[in-house]
Amino acid sequence: MEAFEALSLGADHRSITILDQSQLPNRMVYHTATTLEEMTEAIRSLRVRGAPAIGIYAGYCVYVLAQQLSQTCQDIMSIQKQLIHMGEVLIAARPTAVNLPWAVKRMLQKASVCTSVPQLLSCLGEECVTIHQEDMEMCLKISEYGLSLLKEGDGVLTHCNAGPLATSRYGTGQGPFHLAAERGFPLHVYADETRPLLQGARLTAWELKRAGVDVTLICDNMASMVMREGRIQACFVGCDRVAANGDVANKIGTSGVAILAKHYGIPFYVLGPTSTIDLSCPDGEHIPIELRDPEEIRSLWYQEPMAPQDVPCLNPAFDVTDHSLITAIITEKGICRPPFTQSLASLF
Repeated sequence: MEAFEALSLGADHRSITILDQSQLPNRMVYHTATTLEEMTEAIRSLRVRGAPAIGIYAGYCVYVLAQQLSQTCQDIMSIQKQLIHMGEVLIAARPTAVNLPWAVKRMLQKASVCTSVPQLLSCLGEECVTIHQEDMEMCLKISEYGLSLLKEGDGVLTHCNAGPLATSRYGTGQGPFHLAAERGFPLHVYADETRPLLQGARLTAWELKRAGVDVTLICDNMASMVMREGRIQACFVGCDRVAANGDVANKIGTSGVAILAKHYGIPFYVLGPTSTIDLSCPDGEHIPIELRDPEEIRSLWYQEPMAPQDVPCLNPAFDVTDHSLITAIITEKGICRPPFTQSLASLF
């Protein structure tokens, strides 16, 4: 795999730099955030995206903000109070991916037990690095489990982007493909372009080509045809939130792929870390779905709008795939199969 630096701390630990995913695949541009406003903008505008990557980024953001606060204040209680408010602002940037509140709350919990500013900075610095390292280990384990479900020469359909850009290494939904390439394990991946933001075209195809994976890009509405022609032996996707019953929120269009896979008798696998499992959420009806700017549909990738200016556009960023359509949910702790209410709960 050809490596790239997706995230780094500034030398003084008061800024954070990311590879700007909104500029790919044509430009590798790095974006530096120093203020809370810049950090939340990077999340909302998808400069950083992918549930695990957002969590990692948020962990570093809390640490960077604490470093900044310590320059003007040495009152530990005041810093803790300000961090709680800043954490709430970060969490509000995107409501669907559970990794964002998970990472922020984990950092704030560490901060809450500190009794001095130096201790707080040390604890938060260690914790954000730990979150990052855990994600790298998680990606490898998920990739191993996922690859165990494939055989050489399989065709695999994937939707959206759940590779290294969306995580820290390998990925979740695309992790097995990167691991396969490293090991000389032949696969043929079909990547949906993933309208309207084109994560499959701009990011997944870019990553897989760099990794030496045999990949073919298709439009979203071509999935049924390639399945019908027998080109697909499995579907692998990532996830942004998993409810207690196994319903899964992922990029818009995922549920359609799952329905097609069910029709054609193709196994449909969801890959994600246990941090995306929200046992407090009973089912998909309780997962908040982010609605994004209608202009992403109308004009984002065009020189001029490709729809009438006065036509309403509905732009949900995610959909919910019913648990009945999912063959298995693959985590770093193992492969969960139905009934998911039991197999997911057993992980904890």
